[in-house]
Amino acid sequence: MLKKMRSKLYAQSLLVRAATKVLILLLCLIQPVAAQVNSSSNASQSPALNPKLPTIFVVGDSTANNNANGARGWGDPFASYFDTAKVNVTNRARAGRSSRTFITEGLWDKVLADVKPGDFVLIQFGHNDGGPVDKDRARGSLPGLGEESEEVTMPDGRKEVVHTFGWYNRKMIMDVKAKGATPIMLSPTVRNIWKDNHVERDLGQFRQWSAEIARSENIPYVDLSAIVANKYEEMGQEKVKEMFATDHTHTSPVGAELNAASVVAGLKGLKGNLFTKYLSFKGEGVDAVAHDAGPRTRKPLPVPANPNLPTLFLIGDSTVRNGQGDGAGGQWGWGEPLVSYFDTTKINVVNRAVGGLSSRTYLTGGNWDQVLAMLKPGDFVIMQFGHNDAGPLNDTSRARGTIKGIGEETEEIDNLLTKKHEVVHSYGWYLRKFIEDAKAKGATPIVCSLIPRKIWKDNHIVRSEDYAMWAADVARAEHVGFIPLNEIIAEEYDKFGPAKVDPLFGDEHTHTSWAGAVINAEAVVAGLKALKNDPLSRYFSAKGKAINKVKVK
Repeated sequence: MLKKMRSKLYAQSLLVRAATKVLILLLCLIQPVAAQVNSSSNASQSPALNPKLPTIFVVGDSTANNNANGARGWGDPFASYFDTAKVNVTNRARAGRSSRTFITEGLWDKVLADVKPGDFVLIQFGHNDGGPVDKDRARGSLPGLGEESEEVTMPDGRKEVVHTFGWYNRKMIMDVKAKGATPIMLSPTVRNIWKDNHVERDLGQFRQWSAEIARSENIPYVDLSAIVANKYEEMGQEKVKEMFATDHTHTSPVGAELNAASVVAGLKGLKGNLFTKYLSFKGEGVDAVAHDAGPRTRKPLPVPANPNLPTLFLIGDSTVRNGQGDGAGGQWGWGEPLVSYFDTTKINVVNRAVGGLSSRTYLTGGNWDQVLAMLKPGDFVIMQFGHNDAGPLNDTSRARGTIKGIGEETEEIDNLLTKKHEVVHSYGWYLRKFIEDAKAKGATPIVCSLIPRKIWKDNHIVRSEDYAMWAADVARAEHVGFIPLNEIIAEEYDKFGPAKVDPLFGDEHTHTSWAGAVINAEAVVAGLKALKNDPLSRYFSAKGKAINKVKVK
């Protein structure tokens, strides 16, 4: 009897969920009724915010707020996915604005005046940031994420100092944090532009820049571009036409509803279930989507955003790039925060490190060949291996160990994991291979010793006495730059002491938290500055320039 009741209840729950999804689909196929939302386009007619409730602010351009020529932005239907008895939803996006003009016209100050602790601010720009900085509508921001600026003369004769896309977004993020609220970065909506049955996803570099801003500022990120593009490609080009009004950028009411549901899906996919308690019945029926398009699917490793620029490639293990580089489990490699110390209008920073690999398996698994295919004269390669090189040479689980030392000795094995015959070399041999290949491509190789683990002895962090020394020996013999990362970071940990070092790790002793990854990234920058001729000096952002050259005992 009990078993039948459970089966009946389960079936009922499935029917309710299915009915909810059908309801949402129907809402996407009809003209949506305006939700109770405080919209910037007619704020005087909108209900005031309830000061007792948290508020979700939407900040952006016409893709979020547009009611002209049959078009509609996603910010208005977005409100219907939330229970307005539990949370305010206010759409402060404004058509025609870029991240720059949203600030310079005073719109941002008006938003900030209403933000209070516990609120959320969704930030999405890009569509208008690529325009001219001093002509026509004069709304463009400087490209990239750096701290550079340019004084321009506006069409009306005024002088204005224009900053980068990254600068304007970071300002908004810092302002929100200072208010005790939570900023959330969204990549831009997708335009109806297709090639070879695939829809455009990146809007130039604005999608990537949005992701990099979120990573460097350690805030939640919703890859709306990917979520929407995936839906469009499932629907097909002909059906997607119905999602747009009069051009390839601005959505119809149906398209706005789809984008709004996609934003909700992305928010539900964030860690911490930030919005679960605020959802309406309609919002509860939306399936969560992680920004990386699935926790079980490995994302492709990044590639240079601008092939015309030099590239700094990072290769290594999980201490450089943990998992998919998204902080899963609270663990980050130092390669993720490192990008913010460089001016990405002058150099690409591409983190090609792969967790779980040694210097040997990075080579034999084909990862180095992929980097080598992209490498060109003027590029740089920073390599850091060692944590996984001490494992077994041959077993059925990892088979990733290297012969200890830097000699030319080898060992032939029938690899139990790959089922292939293999000649295994020393740790030093694999580093030399990377160095020689990089030099042959006209690139500059730089060797780092492995970061230290959180292991204490006599009030000091235990240093690596083998792999760190071997890395230094190889760099010296090959006449390439060497960063004694193991010692630089260990000295910092010694100063901090165990209590302050504990929060810098996301696991027991190897993988760092975001705060720890930032410290390690700064150590890399400090080490780079200490190299002969400071080869990367011209590429640092203002944040990178502020780091002092390291002094190792």
